Amino acid sequence: MHDLMVLITICSFLLTIGFIFWRPQVNEAIPATIGAILVLLSGSVTLADLGEITQTISGAAVTIMATIVMAIVLESFGFFRWASELLTTSARGSGIRLFWLTNLFCFLMTLFVNNDGSILITTPILLMMLKNMGLKNHQKIPYLISGAIVATASSAPIGVSNIVNLIALKIVHMDLYMHTAMMFIPATLGLLLLTVLLFLVFYRTLPKKLPAPAKWNLGPGQHPLQSPLQRESQGKFMRNILIFVFCVRISLFVASFIHFPVSLMAVIGSAFLLAWRWYHLKISPADMLKKTPWYILIFAFSMYVIIYGLNNIGLTDWLIKILQPIVSGSLLYASVLMGGLISILSNIFNNHPALMVGTLTLTHMGLDPLTLKISYLASVIGSDIGSLLLPIGTLATLMWLHIVRKGGVKISWGQYLKVTIVVIPITVLFTLIVLSYWVLWIF
Repeated sequence: MHDLMVLITICSFLLTIGFIFWRPQVNEAIPATIGAILVLLSGSVTLADLGEITQTISGAAVTIMATIVMAIVLESFGFFRWASELLTTSARGSGIRLFWLTNLFCFLMTLFVNNDGSILITTPILLMMLKNMGLKNHQKIPYLISGAIVATASSAPIGVSNIVNLIALKIVHMDLYMHTAMMFIPATLGLLLLTVLLFLVFYRTLPKKLPAPAKWNLGPGQHPLQSPLQRESQGKFMRNILIFVFCVRISLFVASFIHFPVSLMAVIGSAFLLAWRWYHLKISPADMLKKTPWYILIFAFSMYVIIYGLNNIGLTDWLIKILQPIVSGSLLYASVLMGGLISILSNIFNNHPALMVGTLTLTHMGLDPLTLKISYLASVIGSDIGSLLLPIGTLATLMWLHIVRKGGVKISWGQYLKVTIVVIPITVLFTLIVLSYWVLWIF
């Protein structure tokens, strides 16, 4: 009976991940839910475990949903159209300047929203902007690939930009404030190196002078990007909105520092922004029920049920025997080993289950508090940056490939890997080493 339970749990995990990779256009919550049901039926996860799982992921899920609501509100205000026009104008005809502006924009969008939301927002904007400029397919690729990589990797500096990071924070009993204090500098330096490496890789391909953009011609399905506000006051209004969103993001860290529920603070910020929209645009908050991607909650919960089942059948015990002697050696060993391991697992199985397995393993190693924290943060670097080596490493890059192909730009795995095989290993190793020395210095 026990052997059957183990077999069903492992097969459920492999089939779930395999289906997500095989059919990325299918809502990932569907295979994850089926896998979770099979794990429950096998008996490797009990009803009591479900209560603990709900408690673990609820705060993270509410926080991410609140930030996605903020992104939808920004869309209503016409922010995305405004941002694409601003990028075009600010580039002043320089393809080099546009490269840096594009990556800065993708970085900021991930900090303001989250990594998945950033991909869903920035990719259509870039596709529309590059098409409007009349660039050829090979000239679009540097902006699209670098933008996707930076947008996804930018969830590393602050834990609030990635739902799996928030869940893992809860598991290791680490608050958002401490995560950012230990991670922001190393991860940001890593992102700077990553962007410089991307620039060097793409330098020859980047158009030095951009053609004059055509007049904006929005087709069917692009109505949300039209501005509902008068053009002359739009810039000032958008600045006010961005300042407000920035203050909400800052409030999450303040809440963490004073031990106020981060999820409740995120909900309060989103409610204020919804009220602002209702006042200015007369749009009721009721549309959020339809527009909010609730499937993210189902996916996160289902994946955690599957990972919990793997934990209960002994996967983490096996990993502990292998990893504990090495991780306990020094902070540098702990950082490089865990970051490297989660990078490899993420590119094989996807970063969501990889980070969850890694985090559960760490909590059972009996490590001292500092080694536990640095091992966890290194795992986040592997999950958020190391996972970008292959397109299957994150759901964000799978969604990005799908959006790009729908947008008429052909990017093969070979073209993607030709870039990431150069920039990702160097960036991950650099960031993990900086992390270990930074934590040693501040402690």
